[in-house]
Amino acid sequence: MGEPRPARRGRRRDRRVYLGSHPVLFALLAATRRAPVRRIGRIVLVHDAAPFADALRRVPVDRSAERTTAGAARRATGGDGFLFDQDGAGHRQTRRGAASVFGADGVARLRPVWLEVLRRRLAPLGDGAEVDVVDLVVELSGASTAAMLDVSVPAHALTDAARSAAALAARGHLPGLRWPGRARRDRAATASAAAELTRLLGGPADEAARGGMLAVASINTTVAAIPRAVAWCADDRLWPAADRADSRAALVAELLRVTAPSPVLPRVVAGAAELADTRPLRADTRPLRADTRPLRAGDRLLLVARHAARAGAPHPDPAAPVPAAVGHLVFGTGPHHCPGARLAHAQLDDVLAALAPYRPVVTGARVDRRSALPGWARLTIRATR
Repeated sequence: MGEPRPARRGRRRDRRVYLGSHPVLFALLAATRRAPVRRIGRIVLVHDAAPFADALRRVPVDRSAERTTAGAARRATGGDGFLFDQDGAGHRQTRRGAASVFGADGVARLRPVWLEVLRRRLAPLGDGAEVDVVDLVVELSGASTAAMLDVSVPAHALTDAARSAAALAARGHLPGLRWPGRARRDRAATASAAAELTRLLGGPADEAARGGMLAVASINTTVAAIPRAVAWCADDRLWPAADRADSRAALVAELLRVTAPSPVLPRVVAGAAELADTRPLRADTRPLRADTRPLRAGDRLLLVARHAARAGAPHPDPAAPVPAAVGHLVFGTGPHHCPGARLAHAQLDDVLAALAPYRPVVTGARVDRRSALPGWARLTIRATR
């Protein structure tokens, strides 16, 4: 058999991330993905774009419940859920504050920080040396987040603390075996990791907890997303598109779509509701009908951002990207759309622009089996130019 087509290499390698780090979750998502909405007891899996968006916009959720994003965030930082478990006026006020951090001015203020890291850490590629993209992004995300929070903390120390806290907190809501006594040990370890994170950040307890929330969210998604995107770009030979400003923005959006850094958003329904379930009338017709699925208080929603944004197909193509309204679902939608989307696009855009002249290839990769989000523990590259 011949060598696999370049367009298949990226997806083939990226699948290893799921199979190696979260195999039970990946199997569950794969087994249920054919249905737009699938109920398994009190768990409701939502795969398609329409019901996914409907769930985020209309379904009332309990943002303080355990085994949710907010619950994991509280465990990881020792504070309240900040951006994750607030509603109403409090949530709007918080998001206005986040806009100053993640908006255009905030991104412009942070950009020199990560550009300096890129210039310094990628220089060895020009001498023929290998570079570990994961370690580079660990420093990049830690330095950027420290600057964002205006704290003097070593980049690697902050990143390690945020990743450890998130990984321990996430164990509570990921599917898998629960060994006797494991939950108690995990709670103790999570509390210790949260204390270390707030100690690093310093200041009043509430302020440190809020800073920790931003650190956990920003660092973990960045360290998960960028190395996977770089590997995909190298495997599918997309560097010519990354080398041009006119096509790089579309490439960034496509790579974030197919990698879907936060593949599942766990929620708990707060009260009786209905969820739109949109599906074709017949295989040979285009018209759609909107059915509804009843939801009860206490139902667990697993909102599969990976499938809603069509991460499984097509392959990333900056010349023919999926509609922005679909691809952008990896960042959620509605009032709880991720405020860090602009920052994620800007950082990946600059990473690809810095790497493109080298036309790097992947020389080694090892899956991170301990992380909260699917990702690489090590990803080495070398230049071909």
